[in-house]
Amino acid sequence: MITIQEVKENSEIEALIKGAQKQLDNLGYTEHGHRHISIVSKRAGDILEKLGYPERTIELAKIAGYMHDIGNCVNRVDHAHSGAILSFNILKDMGMPVEERTEIMMAIGNHDEKTGTAISDISAALILADKSDVHRDRVSNTNLSTFDIHDRVNYAVTNSKLIMNPQTKTITLDLSIDTKICPVLNYFEIFMDRTMMSKYAAKFLNIWFELIINGTKLL
Repeated sequence: MITIQEVKENSEIEALIKGAQKQLDNLGYTEHGHRHISIVSKRAGDILEKLGYPERTIELAKIAGYMHDIGNCVNRVDHAHSGAILSFNILKDMGMPVEERTEIMMAIGNHDEKTGTAISDISAALILADKSDVHRDRVSNTNLSTFDIHDRVNYAVTNSKLIMNPQTKTITLDLSIDTKICPVLNYFEIFMDRTMMSKYAAKFLNIWFELIINGTKLL
C-alpha cells in the first residue's frame, strides 16, 4: 500500500509542489508549499484519527492533504480540478489501487470553496484542515505597505489552532488576530465562504464547527 512517506519521497510530486509555489510566488499569493501542505496533511489525518476512522482512511487523508495544491503548478484557476487529475495519474503510476485513487481525487477536486464541497469523509477532513491554516507565516510579501487584504489578514493571525474534541463532537478553529494590523471584520470579508465550507464539512463528519477569535466564540 502506498504511504504518505512514499508520496513525500516521490520526485514527480516534489517537482509539482516546487513548481506550484514558484507560480504562486510570481502571482503574489500566500504560501502553498511544504509548510502549508505538511500542516494540512497532518491535520486531516488527526481529524479522522480522533474520530476513530480506520488507519488506511487516515493515511489516504494525509496523502490527499499533502497533494491537494499541486494543481497550482498548472494554473491557480481550477487548481483543485487539475490537481485532482494529476494526483489520480501519479498515484496510478505509483501502484495505488483505483478505489483509493478515486477517493483522493474526489477530495482534492472538492477542496476549493469556489467549486467544491464535502462529498466524503476524506474530503471533509481535507477541507477543515486546509481552511484552518491562516497564519502570518504564509505571507511571503515583506513590504507591509503593499499588503492586500489577504496579506493583512494572514499576517495579523499570530496563532492558529485547530482543536478536535471527539467527546463534545466539536472542531474548533482558534485564532489570535492582531487588531492593530487589521480588524476582525476583515477576516470575515475574505473568509466567509471558507468558514461556511468548514461548517458544512464538519456537519458531514457529524461534528460541529466552532470559530473563536481572540477568545470570543463567533460561531
